[in-house]
Order: sequence, then C-alpha cells, then structure tokens
Amino acid sequence: MVESGSRNTALTLSSERAAGTFSGYVMLVVLLAAVGAGLWGASLLNDAPRLGGGVLTVAIVVFLFVSCGFYMLQPNQAMAITLFGSYQGTDRNTGLRWLLPWLGHKKVSVRANNMISERLKVNDLRGNPIEIAAQVVWRVTDTAQALFDIDDYKAFVVVQIEAAVRTIGARYPYDDYEHQEITLRGNHDQVGAELREELLARLKVAGITVDECGFTHLAYAPEIAGAMLRRQQAQAVVAARQTLVAGAVGMVEMALALLSEKNVVELDDERRAAMVSNLMVVLCGERDTQPVVNTGTLYQ
Repeated sequence: MVESGSRNTALTLSSERAAGTFSGYVMLVVLLAAVGAGLWGASLLNDAPRLGGGVLTVAIVVFLFVSCGFYMLQPNQAMAITLFGSYQGTDRNTGLRWLLPWLGHKKVSVRANNMISERLKVNDLRGNPIEIAAQVVWRVTDTAQALFDIDDYKAFVVVQIEAAVRTIGARYPYDDYEHQEITLRGNHDQVGAELREELLARLKVAGITVDECGFTHLAYAPEIAGAMLRRQQAQAVVAARQTLVAGAVGMVEMALALLSEKNVVELDDERRAAMVSNLMVVLCGERDTQPVVNTGTLYQ
C-alpha cells in the first residue's frame, strides 16, 4: 500500500520585464490609411465592383484589426501584457500605445499611495494596552509580482501594515520614565525606521516598496489612560522635588561657606543647624515665607 503524503508546492515567483509593444501614433497613421483606402474602394464599387469590393474588404479588416489594439498610458502607469495567461512583459512607455489584439493587458498604477491604518489596540512590551495607528506611503515597483504573485495586492498591503504595526507596538514599551530604554513615544525616528524595515520585508513578495512611514496616533488605551496620567504627574512632581532639593542644598552650602570665609558671624553646631533648617524651608517651600524677628537668642 502506497501512502500519499502531502506535497507543498512553492510559490512561483514572477519578475517584471519589458514587453514588446508598438507606438500607437504609427498605428494611428495605418488606421487612417485604412479609412482612406475604404473610402476609395467604396467609390470604385460602381465602375469596378470586383476591385472596389476587394479594397473595401481589406480596408475593413485592417481597420478592425488595428482599432482593437490601442491603449493609453499616463505617467507612472504600466500595462502588464499576457498571452493566454502567460506573462509576456510590462509596458511603461507613456502616451498612445498599440499591441496585438489577441494579447491580454491589465493596467497597473505605480504611483505613490498614502494610507493611514485604523487605530489598533496592542499590548506593549510591558503588557500595557495602547492605541496605535500608522501612516504609510507605498508604491508598486514590480508589476509582475503585484499582479501574479498576490491575489489582491491592495488588500495584502492593508493586512501587512496592520501586522507590522502590531509587531512593532509589542516590541517596545510605550514610555520609560527613567529614559534608559527605546520607547514608542520617545524614539519616533528609530521606531519608524524599524517599522519601515518590517514592512519592506513583508511586502517584498508583492513587489511593493515603502517610501515613508510613521505613527499618526499613539496613546494609552482609555481603560488605563487615567491611571497612567496620574502616574506621570506623580513622577513629574517627584522629579521636580528632587531638582529643587538638590539646588537648595547647593545654595545652603554656598551660604555657609561664604559666611565662614568672610567671618561674618561665628556659628556653632546648633546655630548652623538652625540656619540650615530655615534656609531649606525658605528655598523649598511652595508658599511665601513669613519672617519672624527674634528679639532674644537661640538659647532663650
């Protein structure tokens, strides 16, 4: 008994090449000549029916044959040519063109396309749900791959952009308050370049390149946005306090050093501690200080 195993057939990769087409303006002259010959043949039908009929018949056949092969290409458009399903090449010459009537053809735009993805909810590297959307500028570079290697290359681009955005969004944290890691919010250029490399690798099979990409929307998901905002505010307050205390300590040290250097006043340990306490209150307090006049001494 012979067991039949599953056979995986690899994708047949296509590659764009130039097609053999003709200038439509030359064939337009032939078409006009056929019209003129037909009119001349029609004028001969009364005097020379056999000659006139033959000329008219040939003129009609030539007219129908030539008129079926015209097509026009605008700048940054291409025409893929096929013969009974077999790829024959791509014409990128602009203007009026002509090809044999039995050849199939399909027009493909190679212009730049701008796309903004939908807002996707993704868990970042630390598991926090975030909302993310990207803007991508893409274009077709290989018409054969776009038409014959992918069923619908425009739908393929949409799906691959979504997959790439999810991959990059899960690869990095949204933010790092210690500024020691690459983050989605703080490293736009680096993360955008990595997103472009991810898209190029995914869209290569479709003959599509990416000229530019970047994030258009990046935020915490609504269910945790409030908590993360309070966390940011608290960390900002702590950081501000640390800076304020560090500056106040430096000013107190400078004040004590100048008093000792210029012999303005002799301070023992207790008076030095009192002065440090008063200066720290004045420098670190959030409200205006109220001076108190001491008419006695520190020891009474």
